Amino acid sequence: MALKADTIILGCGVLSSSPDLGSRPCFGGLSFRRDLKKLGKWECFCGVLGQRAITPVDDEKPLKSAQPPQSSGVIQKTEHSGFHRDLNSLPKPLSASDLSTSRNGGSKVRVAYQGVPGSYSEDAALKAYPNCETVPCDGFEAAFKAVELWLVDRAVIPIENSVAGSIHRNYDLLLRHRLHIVGEVQLDVNHCLMGLPGIRKEDLKRVLSHPQALDQCEKTLSNLGLTRISADDAAGAAQVVALERERDTGAVASARAAAIYGLNILEERIQDDKDNVTRFMILAREPIIPGTDKPYKTSIVFSLEEGPGVLFKALAAFALRNINLTKIESRPQRKRPLRIVDSSNKGSPKYFDYLFYIDFQTSMAAPEAQYALGHLQEFASFLRVLGSYPMDLQ
Repeated sequence: MALKADTIILGCGVLSSSPDLGSRPCFGGLSFRRDLKKLGKWECFCGVLGQRAITPVDDEKPLKSAQPPQSSGVIQKTEHSGFHRDLNSLPKPLSASDLSTSRNGGSKVRVAYQGVPGSYSEDAALKAYPNCETVPCDGFEAAFKAVELWLVDRAVIPIENSVAGSIHRNYDLLLRHRLHIVGEVQLDVNHCLMGLPGIRKEDLKRVLSHPQALDQCEKTLSNLGLTRISADDAAGAAQVVALERERDTGAVASARAAAIYGLNILEERIQDDKDNVTRFMILAREPIIPGTDKPYKTSIVFSLEEGPGVLFKALAAFALRNINLTKIESRPQRKRPLRIVDSSNKGSPKYFDYLFYIDFQTSMAAPEAQYALGHLQEFASFLRVLGSYPMDLQ
C-alpha cells in the first residue's frame, strides 16, 4: 500500500490536502433560554477538518472568521469557600445574552461548564485546573460558544458515564463546532442525599435531582419510600431545596453542592453502582502538540464509502498496527440519514448513513497512528481529527 507524503501533517490534525481547510471558529445561529434558573438538560473533537466528501457532512456549517470581542464587561468569578448565605450572589449561568462580555484580564485559567455552582461538571473542571476560575453556562452549546468567542480559555464537557452511557448531544456538538480536545478528566460520581439542617432522612417525603441521578440511586430511594421529582440539574435541585426551605424535600447531588447551598448530607454514595465514573473532555480553541512521553489518546470522526466489509477494513487499519481502540460510537448523519444501496434496481433498500467516532490509545506523534489514518482514508469519505491528548489515568 502506497501512502502519499502529504496525507498527514503532524500537530495540526490535517488529514487531507484540500486547499480550503481551516481551523476558524464556527458562529452558526444558536438560541438559548433567557431563564437562568433553568439548566440545560443532558440529552440522551480538536484538529482541522480533513474532508474528501463532496457533499457536506452532518452539522458542518459555513465558517465565519472572528476576532476576540472588545467590549468591557467582566465575567463573574466563581469561588467556593463554604455556604453562601445570599444564594443570589452565586454566578448566574452564561447565556446567549452574555456572549458579548469580554474576557477577564486576570491570569487564572477560565473554564466553562454546563450547570450551576456545585455541579459535577464544575467538580471536573476543578480537578483538571485546581486554581481555575469556573464559569457556569446554561447549556452545553453555550459552553462550546464561550470558548469560541474567547470568553473562557477552556470548557469541560461530559461525554460518557460508566452507567448511563454516552451523551449523544455532545458528540453532535463536537462536529458542529471547531474546537479541539486537549485533555480528558475522569470523575468518580458521589451521589449524596441531602436536606435542610436539622432534617433526618426519615423526615423526607420527596427528593429532587436529575433523572439520571435518580435512576442511579433507585434502590436507596425506593427503600426510603421517597417520591422522585425530576430536575434539570442535580446541583440545581440542591439550590431549589435551599431556596424553597421545604423540610420534607431533599435532593441528590454532589458533596460540594451541599456545602455551597448550606444543606446537610444525610447519606453519601447512595448510587446503586458504587463504581460510577463520568468521563469529561477538555476543549480549547487551539490543539496541543502531542508527544510520546506519556500515554496519549487520539479521537477522530469519519464516515465511510459504500461497500461490503468497509467498516471491517476501516477498523483493520488500527488492528494491523497493534493500536488499541478504547471507544467506538456511531451517530446517524442527521442531514443525510439514509443511503440507497443500489439505485439500479427498483425498490432499492436504504440504510442509515453513519458517522463513526473512535478513540484510540496512541499519540498522533507516533508513526503508526499516522500510517493508520492514512490507511483509513482509503475507505473514508470524511475524516477529522478531534484531538490527541494525554490520558487521564486517575
